[in-house]
Amino acid sequence: MGHFVDVESVFCSIARASVGIGRASPGLGLSMTVVYTAEASAWGGREGRAASSDGVVDVTLSIPKEMGGPGGAHTNPEQLFATGYAACFHSALKLVARGDKLDVSESAITAKVGIGPNDSGGFGLTVELIGELPGLSSEAAHALMEKAHTVCPYSNATRGNIPVTLSVYEA
Repeated sequence: MGHFVDVESVFCSIARASVGIGRASPGLGLSMTVVYTAEASAWGGREGRAASSDGVVDVTLSIPKEMGGPGGAHTNPEQLFATGYAACFHSALKLVARGDKLDVSESAITAKVGIGPNDSGGFGLTVELIGELPGLSSEAAHALMEKAHTVCPYSNATRGNIPVTLSVYEA
């Protein structure tokens, strides 16, 4: 029988330990304890296949039509990044909401990842994170999104590297 880890508890413990110490990035003078490492490989680039080392993720990749590719029923790196960022940010939001005694049980996070040419001859990314936080005032929802942005590992990794916009879905 396998051993299962309560991911939410591990994430909460890590976040509690790092709150207040700022951006914990190796090589930047701040320490961090690695508790999990994901591993994945890609073959064929944007027109190939990508898979995690444990086989849980195994996807066919294709270039979106907007980028000159065939599009279709396959995914792309931007969709994978958006999925990961949305899930991670939502966990961070739930963590800070729990600390503030706010109910976000019906909440959702949508991540939009844009890609395009930059002025250096390469390509760049943008991210928009949209919170759907029913039951919270607009002010409380915006404050919670900002607080989650300081805790989320994806936010800490992207800060200063790509523009990330936070917004709240207003019904």
